[in-house]
Amino acid sequence: MVIDNSNKHMIQVEVAYALSSEQDQVILNVEVPEGANIGHAILQSRINERFPEIEMQTVKVGIFGKLSELDTIISSGDRVEIYRPLLEEPRDIRKKRAEMSKNMRNR
Repeated sequence: MVIDNSNKHMIQVEVAYALSSEQDQVILNVEVPEGANIGHAILQSRINERFPEIEMQTVKVGIFGKLSELDTIISSGDRVEIYRPLLEEPRDIRKKRAEMSKNMRNR
């Protein structure tokens, strides 16, 4: 997809992708034309070239932690976030922790 930047006011946004290690994330500053959407910002950032596991057809995205669609229009200063798939359901993690806690108390 080629984005026509001619005759358009440009805006600054961030594209963020959290890596699997707890503290590591990549944040890229991107200039896109006013009226661009989340998908445009991701493509403009070229982050999917650096992280080929990001599949544009299935990726979950958001703006400042609010789940959004790729065609959501972005505004200047927005932080576009690319979410990794969950490795385990939060409900299952809580259940395991509760079991471990129960086992520790019974010892």
